[in-house]
Amino acid sequence: MIEFFFDCSSPWTYLAFHNIQPLAKEFGEKISWRPILVGGIFNSINPSVYASREHPVPAKVRYMHKDLADWARLAGLTIKMPPTVFPVNSVKAMRGCLWLGNDAMVPFATSVFEAYWRDDKDISREPVLAEICKSLEIDPEKLLTGIGDEGIKNELKANTDEAIARGAFGSPTIFLNKTDMYFGNDRLPLIREALQRKKAA
Repeated sequence: MIEFFFDCSSPWTYLAFHNIQPLAKEFGEKISWRPILVGGIFNSINPSVYASREHPVPAKVRYMHKDLADWARLAGLTIKMPPTVFPVNSVKAMRGCLWLGNDAMVPFATSVFEAYWRDDKDISREPVLAEICKSLEIDPEKLLTGIGDEGIKNELKANTDEAIARGAFGSPTIFLNKTDMYFGNDRLPLIREALQRKKAA
C-alpha cells in the first residue's frame, strides 16, 4: 500500500499526484489518499518555509521556476507559478476530498489541482469549488454542506497530525509499508526502485 499525504496548494504535489498514479498501477499497488493541510505542518514544525518566502534567495527562486517548468513539461502538465492567489487557503478543497472518499477523491482533487495551477482560479472560493463539482456531476450544495461537518474537520486535522508524528515536514509525503518515507515528486524514482525490490523479493 502506498500512502500519499497531500495538499492541493503545492505545485510539487500536483506533479507527484499525477506521476504516482501510473507508477502504482504498473506495480499493482493501491494508493491510500490522505488529504492534509500543509500550512498546519509548516506552522507546527517547519516555519522555515515562511522565512524563505519573506527573505527569498533570488538565484534559488529563478532556478525553482526553471525546475518546476522542466518537471511540468516532462509530466505534460501546465503549471502557472506563482498563481494570482499564492499561497492559497486550501482547507475547503481538502475537506471536500475527505468528504468524497478515496475513489471519488481522485477526479475531484485532479480538478482542484487543474483549477488552481493550470487555470489560475482561487480554490478557496466556494463558487470555484461548486463549478468543479458541477463538472464532475457532484452536487455542490451537498459537498459544501458536508465539508462543514465536524467529523470531516477533525479527520483533516487528524491526518495532518498523523503525518507530522510520522516524520512529514511538507507535501507530498509518501509512505511505503507505513515506515518507508519519501518526500516530493523528485523522489518517485526511489519509490520505483523500492517497488522493484519488493516485487523481486
